[in-house]
Amino acid sequence: MGRRTAWWRVAVVGIMLGAVAGAPGSPGFAASASPSTSPPAPPSTSASPSSSATASSYAFAEDAPSVTGAADTADAEILEPGTTYRSSLPSDGKVYYRLRLDGTSTVYVAATAVPPTDAAVTPTEGVRVSVQDADGRSCSAADTASIGAGRSPRPLTVWGARQLSPSRSLCQGAGTYYVVVERVLRTESTPGDWDLELAPVLEPRLRKAGSTSAPEAWDSATPSPPAGTAVRVRGGGGFGSSTALEQGVWRDDVRPGQTLFYEVPVDWGQQVYATADLSSASGGGAGGGFVPGGVNLALYNPVRGLVDATSISYNGSQKSGALAALPPVGYDNRYAVSDRVNGMRFAGAYYLVVHLAARVGEEFGDGPFGLVLRVRVKGEATAGPGYAGQSEPSGIFQVGLLGRSSGAAGQADSSGGDGGGSGGDAGMKLVAVGGIGAGTVVLVVLGVWVVVGRRRAAGV
Repeated sequence: MGRRTAWWRVAVVGIMLGAVAGAPGSPGFAASASPSTSPPAPPSTSASPSSSATASSYAFAEDAPSVTGAADTADAEILEPGTTYRSSLPSDGKVYYRLRLDGTSTVYVAATAVPPTDAAVTPTEGVRVSVQDADGRSCSAADTASIGAGRSPRPLTVWGARQLSPSRSLCQGAGTYYVVVERVLRTESTPGDWDLELAPVLEPRLRKAGSTSAPEAWDSATPSPPAGTAVRVRGGGGFGSSTALEQGVWRDDVRPGQTLFYEVPVDWGQQVYATADLSSASGGGAGGGFVPGGVNLALYNPVRGLVDATSISYNGSQKSGALAALPPVGYDNRYAVSDRVNGMRFAGAYYLVVHLAARVGEEFGDGPFGLVLRVRVKGEATAGPGYAGQSEPSGIFQVGLLGRSSGAAGQADSSGGDGGGSGGDAGMKLVAVGGIGAGTVVLVVLGVWVVVGRRRAAGV
């Protein structure tokens, strides 16, 4: 009896310790940590060198299958929504990929073209993508992105779509469609292929049809940026390795030619706002120069469609740039003409992408240069539109329980206050949940212990 009682005591202590170890904040907690409590892991280098290792390189999605762009539609390879692919884009000519689509879903395809780090590029050259039906008719206007005034090789992302709409007659049926990607205005650039990442996404239809016109009015006032002490983070090297940010103030370092990726969860009904501050040069380089478009800050939506971007010239002194005021996330935004409005069409991870032009290094040294991001998510989360099926990839238009309960990963502010950037509230919520779970386990075990002890004492 004594040995058995001792065994039960050891078991209870072990279970209690295990339950506590499984609580958030303990060594045994397997959930990902907030950026404010643990620096993110470096971007994957399985497919391409990460931005932290080589300036201006791009971290491709892990285990992305390779596809070859065909010179004509007859040989085009299939792209499946929900899978991210790796390919290449030649200097001249179009490349084609094939889609098999139903007649009930909207499909988006983002193409990220990555020039070599040492490529000579011009401001006007870039990349274009479109989605066409089997008769060669475009399903939406072709989207084009260019290098810009910084004349710096950097990832360029464009998106095409087959969007189902009661106001359109083209591209509405099931069948074969084609993704067409090409380089544009290549005049003085270095010959050779660019790397390419393709990310097709399926958005299911709604359970119940709603409005087909864009909202007429929304709060367009520019909110004040968050204040407070900046928290150290490390930006990712690509969309697939973006560093998750909450609302708050974040500090990173960026080198000339480098592109950094971050993601911010924004739910239905919420607005996102961001600024980027680049520090003054600390010496080195030729000095006294001026780099047009030296810093680029862009915001992409969950399917990697460009929502807004700003370019900042750099002369060695500190500079700041901000995104324009954007509407709350809403399904009906897609019917607006403005890219800034129609890009805010679904909830999910919105991507902040920062590029520092390579020419900054020629004028002001290799750095690194201090980068401060101020991120605000405004408004209470609302219910989504109600999809009739699953997206591909699954969950891409969901923020998750943590974001839904308190904004962007625990820090959304509907009152316009600063909100801070520590992520402490979110962490405490997780701790509370874990503590309740651990306490429940302990009480159950203690109850079993008492019952067993009484039964043995009675000789049962």
